[in-house]
Amino acid sequence: MAIATTNPTTGLTEQTFEEHDAAQVEKGLAEAQSAFETLRVTSYAQRAAWMRASADLLEADVDAAARMLTVEMGKPIAQSVAEVLKCVKNMRFYAEHAEGFLADEPLDDPSSVNASKAWARYEPLGVVLAVMPWNYPLWQVIRFAAPALMAGNTGVLKHASNVPQAALLLDTLFERGGFPVGSFRTLLIGSRAVAAVLEDRRVKAVTLTGSEPAGRSVAATAGAHIKKAVLELGGSDPFIVMPSADLEAAATMAVKARVANNGQSCIAAKRFIAHTDIYDEFAALFAAKMNALVVGDPLDPTTEVGPVATSSGRDELAELVDDAVARGAQVLAGGSAPAGPGYFYTPTLLAGLTDDMRIVMEEAFGPVASLYRVADREEALAIANQTTFGLSSAVWTNDAAEEDWFIRNIDAGAVFINGMTISYPELPFGGIKDSGYGRELAAAGIREFCNLKTVWKG
Repeated sequence: MAIATTNPTTGLTEQTFEEHDAAQVEKGLAEAQSAFETLRVTSYAQRAAWMRASADLLEADVDAAARMLTVEMGKPIAQSVAEVLKCVKNMRFYAEHAEGFLADEPLDDPSSVNASKAWARYEPLGVVLAVMPWNYPLWQVIRFAAPALMAGNTGVLKHASNVPQAALLLDTLFERGGFPVGSFRTLLIGSRAVAAVLEDRRVKAVTLTGSEPAGRSVAATAGAHIKKAVLELGGSDPFIVMPSADLEAAATMAVKARVANNGQSCIAAKRFIAHTDIYDEFAALFAAKMNALVVGDPLDPTTEVGPVATSSGRDELAELVDDAVARGAQVLAGGSAPAGPGYFYTPTLLAGLTDDMRIVMEEAFGPVASLYRVADREEALAIANQTTFGLSSAVWTNDAAEEDWFIRNIDAGAVFINGMTISYPELPFGGIKDSGYGRELAAAGIREFCNLKTVWKG
């Protein structure tokens, strides 16, 4: 894929970029390694000051940065603004909490190990490679970069080829905030060049957010070279609605959970599972709200759903819907790509799904929702757990015992009760099964790329 900004609203390529050659890649890695030697011995207070300054720069540039995100990948402008500000929040969060998260952990009774003192300490690993996707061009990177740099690591970024302007903004952001030259470097390279970078002796670990095939490839290379990896891969999250739920609130949130970011989110709810006692009412509410969404130019502040980011993504989405319809699925809303320029797909709700339909097991990355009718909580759980993914989930119920039962039995990295999945700096984030392993955010996220060193003193 060419490294270029192609506006998904128009389908027109606005700017192209040259891929970095071997000399430029080497320069980036050398600078990152050199910066690590400085950053690893810099105080938390100094790193925090630089991180806050970087956050201030990004916040001051929020309007231009948000417009860039919308032009590059098509999300509604209000959501682009929210993404930029979420990055700012995360940077400030780690500036405040990194030192506490990585404080030494003394053993309460060192005599039990025949020591006068014993403790564990967290130390940075070195240069960490980040392989990141286009759907949250700044947030996906910042949620790794802020804790990594505050821990004393440095980063090199291989971003998605269709968001090069976001990648280049990140290349300079931390340096402009005061971090040593090379603390974070963008490498404009294609997917084929990733393995060589990961194999480089200076790169100590890798984090990837993206597709399952990409995760398998990167994990194989990391494993072959005994390097730490954190993977956040696909998801097909269930959204379960039980009879005790507030149906109006559940339907409103269901729509938001499905079409946020134009439906292009790993943690978006994709499979909606409603108890038969309330199925008809919930389905009617859900369909009406999907049909009422405003689809259009994402730079227009009244737009609620913009285009899918790429033409191939729109085509893949259409194939999943067409396959389901051909095999008997009912279309309760949408179901087609509108005529005209850009990569738009109408917000769609499918029902009457059967196991022979691809969409039952494959991730629909766009504004398409699947609706299931179930007889009881056991059937709801069986559908929730039937896919190979296990990123997050949502359950709508006001029955405390039912709530506890779902929390204990859903196979996922997170369960949200009476809400939609969203990531917060304060909460660990990540999945199980084919959704990956490792955690980002909170204390768990900053510790992923640290050496937990044990110290014993006689």
